[in-house]
Amino acid sequence: NSCFIFRMGGFLLLVSVSSLLALVNQVLTVENIQSCRISRYNKVDLSNHNLTKIPSSLPNETEYLDLSYNRISMLSSEDLVLLPNLCILKLNHNSLKHISPKAFQKNSKLQILNISHNSLKIIPDLIVPHLRILDISNNLYKSYALRTSFSNFLQLFSLTLGSSYARSINITDFAPLHTIPLKQLTLGDGLGLQSYESSSFSHLKSLQQITLNMTFCEKTAMFQNILQDLDKIQVQSLRLIKFLPPFCNVSSEQFEGLKKMTHLSNLTFVDTWFNSSVLTNLLLYIFQSPVEVLGFYNVTYNEDTRYNGTDKLRALIFDYVLHYQYSYPNIHINVSYFSQMTYLKFSGTGMNISPCNLISSLPSLEVLDLSNNLLTDNGFWWSGCSYTNVFPALRKLYLRKNKFSDLAFISEKTHQMKALEELDLSFNSLKLDGQCSWPFHLTTLILSNNDLGDTVFNYLSPHFRSLSLSKTGITTLQPEVLSKFPNLTHLFLSSNTISVLQPHLGAPKLEVLHVDQNDINLVSEQLARRLQRLKQFKAGNNPFICSCDSYWFMTFFNKSLLSGWPSDYYCNSPAEMIGKLLEQYQPSKITCEVWLQVVIAVLVVLIVTGVLSFTFYVCDGAWYLKMLWVWMKVKRRGYREEKRLVKSSFKYHAFISYSQNDYSWVDSQLVPNLENAGFRLCIHERDFVPGDWIIDNIINCVEGSYKTLFVLSQNFVQSEWCNYELFFAQHRALSIQQDSLVFILLEPIPADSLPRKFLKLRALLRKQTYLEWPKEVRKQTFFWASLKGML
Repeated sequence: NSCFIFRMGGFLLLVSVSSLLALVNQVLTVENIQSCRISRYNKVDLSNHNLTKIPSSLPNETEYLDLSYNRISMLSSEDLVLLPNLCILKLNHNSLKHISPKAFQKNSKLQILNISHNSLKIIPDLIVPHLRILDISNNLYKSYALRTSFSNFLQLFSLTLGSSYARSINITDFAPLHTIPLKQLTLGDGLGLQSYESSSFSHLKSLQQITLNMTFCEKTAMFQNILQDLDKIQVQSLRLIKFLPPFCNVSSEQFEGLKKMTHLSNLTFVDTWFNSSVLTNLLLYIFQSPVEVLGFYNVTYNEDTRYNGTDKLRALIFDYVLHYQYSYPNIHINVSYFSQMTYLKFSGTGMNISPCNLISSLPSLEVLDLSNNLLTDNGFWWSGCSYTNVFPALRKLYLRKNKFSDLAFISEKTHQMKALEELDLSFNSLKLDGQCSWPFHLTTLILSNNDLGDTVFNYLSPHFRSLSLSKTGITTLQPEVLSKFPNLTHLFLSSNTISVLQPHLGAPKLEVLHVDQNDINLVSEQLARRLQRLKQFKAGNNPFICSCDSYWFMTFFNKSLLSGWPSDYYCNSPAEMIGKLLEQYQPSKITCEVWLQVVIAVLVVLIVTGVLSFTFYVCDGAWYLKMLWVWMKVKRRGYREEKRLVKSSFKYHAFISYSQNDYSWVDSQLVPNLENAGFRLCIHERDFVPGDWIIDNIINCVEGSYKTLFVLSQNFVQSEWCNYELFFAQHRALSIQQDSLVFILLEPIPADSLPRKFLKLRALLRKQTYLEWPKEVRKQTFFWASLKGML
């Protein structure tokens, strides 16, 4: 018969390939119940500090507290009252003798509690409504009887109990858990039971996995009774630790109860002893049971076993089997019995040459795992073998943690495997020498933990859909590099030194991208929009910049795509944000959106301008502005005339030229206001010399006055004498180069509306400063001030 010989040292596991996913899902379920999201800044580790009590100075924000390996003997109701956010508490390996029932009354968020390896003489009464994982193993209580307070643990998922003094299990022990959805239970302290009462597990209606850390040597009936009770509550997974001590006298009926079980699918032995007869007896009943996963961990084995197998076996795994012999045991397996095998794992055995028949005599093999061995390129593809077929059905080949080195040689050999889809070469010593030629059907390549550098992309195939290049020394990722892989959907680049993710990466089909633990500080909007098919993005543990550069990523990026969010994403700058979670950075839209700032600035300017314009209009700002300009112009002219005025003398400050029809305003407003302010005015009714010719009076008054003040109105325009006065005043001003004319408009007189005989006045009004008489009283004060300034 064709057979191949395995030399091994480790544990043996027989597993149905159909149940592998189920086993993985169970593991993931256990991990997912730990729903505490702990910030690393809210972790306090005080293990091995020789403490005798819980410190009172713990931060109020503490979420994770490790007080293991100290000398704390008591937990009072006040010790943890200031820690409302506590989610995980480890008090294992202390000297705890008493725990107050109210010790956790203020810790409403506590989910995981470990008080194992202490000196508790009874299982304590606890009030922790949201507790999910509780470990009270390795204490000194004498009974597994639970207190009534356990009926309040409505979310309890996993419970671990164990004491060297608890040697019996009674039907009332787990009664408080009757309505609790407990999924996992661990019992025992490594010793055997003295008694077991039937139906003791009947209260655990939701139990799926149970671990029994106890020996059953020469206690066949008790073990059969336990198996019967576990099947009644439909337990699916049974883990037996220290099941048989060395050289135990095992009855042939020890495992008979297995074939009567209807729901058990996973059976695992840990730290136990087997010889050939016991193992053969076990396998005999396993093949008659519904067990799909059979595991042996740290098994002590003292004889060789020849096993001819069964055609029902679909998967076989060897890994670390302990033995008493001085040489590795030989397991002779007739491969003709394994024509239906689809999964084979032969790991951690020190194998450096693969058997010839392993490659050519397993026609149905789909998954081969030869990880953690000493295989080399020529050791796996051994020249001493003459192959009839080379893995005709193999889809997945795992060769991680070996001694492979020549990537070009391996790529050439993969063409022989016509169905190969996935190849794992991680943790080897690969070198990039020579061109690589990969088959088109190979779509997944794992090269993690090899020192390859940026040039590795030149040695890969455009047919790849999944590439794992984590920790390979890659420093840059250029868009044109990824454009060589049009079908790429999964890319793993964790633990490299990539500093920039280019916004135009040429991988439009990418669905999964891992770039965590690099030097990336920014994820651009352009990159995220380009990778429209992205379903998972892992970018944690990078030195992110918490500034407006990250505004789009923080505000609009779909956080459900982020693996490890938010606990793995921290700020590295600016200084005030270093070490804080990225989710704590809440940028303002106004602060970071430039276009919004421009819009707001324009709106503010328009509003302020509008308000000022309205105020300017309502308050006659134009008039005040004009008066101010007049006042400033007068001041400027006053400085120029200062020297001339020192040597000149005038009889009057001003000669008033006005129409007789405007006399009432002159007499009631103009004259009183100016003369009361100390100004001397010349008025023709009062100051013309009687008997002199009127023209002479006009000339004398104009020449004897510092200014000539014209009160303009429609009446002024109709007056012939006013025209004479204007003529002489203008002639005098031009002859002595003096700006001595002052105009007051009692009413608007458009320059273009003046008659032709007032052409001079029309020209003067276009270039001469004049004051308008305001009707509003509040403006008249400013008018008089300006007029007095001119005089």
